[in-house]
Amino acid sequence: MAKKFLNPEQKKRRYLANAKRYAVIGAFLLPYIILFATFFIYPFFYGIYISFFRWNVFDTASSTFVGFENYQKALFGIGDITIWREYFWLGLKNTLIFVLISVPLLILVPLIIAILIDIQPRGYKAFRVIFFLPTVLSISAIGIIWKWQFDTNNGFINGIINLFGGESVSWLNTQPGAWIAILVTTVWWTIGTNTVILGAGLKEVDKQLYEAAELDGCNYFQVLRHISLPAISNQMIICTITTVIASFNIYGQPALLTGGGPERSTTVLMMFIRGQLTGTNAQPGLAAAMAILMGLLIIMVSIGQLIYNRRAVNR
Repeated sequence: MAKKFLNPEQKKRRYLANAKRYAVIGAFLLPYIILFATFFIYPFFYGIYISFFRWNVFDTASSTFVGFENYQKALFGIGDITIWREYFWLGLKNTLIFVLISVPLLILVPLIIAILIDIQPRGYKAFRVIFFLPTVLSISAIGIIWKWQFDTNNGFINGIINLFGGESVSWLNTQPGAWIAILVTTVWWTIGTNTVILGAGLKEVDKQLYEAAELDGCNYFQVLRHISLPAISNQMIICTITTVIASFNIYGQPALLTGGGPERSTTVLMMFIRGQLTGTNAQPGLAAAMAILMGLLIIMVSIGQLIYNRRAVNR
């Protein structure tokens, strides 16, 4: 095909048309870019900056540069003072406990629901809406609802237990009741998003594959294992990574349900970080350092999970 040459006038018109098109695209993207820069990029780099200072909230001019001292406090303590190290590692341990238990549940339960809805039983559209509805509620509303459900004296759950002759359980003040309450609340509140993502993936599976498997005599579980699950591997990866990130950032559920108790057994790292931002002895630099360390851990875990999932898919 002969190459088409443009005269200067045609080049000018093409340039103006492209400039107009990019200007329209930029005009639509500009509000998002401004908000993203204001509420993410600027706070992110400002947090890194603060983490290298002994920051004075009331007089930033008197803040002292301390280098990596805040990171040393969080990881190892300073001299004989180990309280910050204990806070960081205890909060991280509790956070990891929640992540290790909640992530499998937040993938498995939505997957089961998505599979059942994909069968399209009677009323499946209503169930799809019901499972998604809790995700639109704020964590404050969720906390109030479930704190009442798990109340020792007047809670609905203990009411059911008493109805069948059992004794009331102090869910929010003892272990493992406190973790059970947090996990149940989290699963009820957040499964809707993963259910929608996995359900959309199942809808895209070629139905001819199901028909061919049926002709070959495959049962439902064989079809599920060899056709449905491999077909939604990308959706599974997305759900896993986003769920891991969200679980690491847990704050509202333990703060509202248990207050971090009993005996700080549910005090997650975000609660310790927030504790360093408020009060007369606030240390924003230390809080920023803890937050950055947690962020680096989340990044490493997410990358590791992505690599593992990609390799599993390509086997």
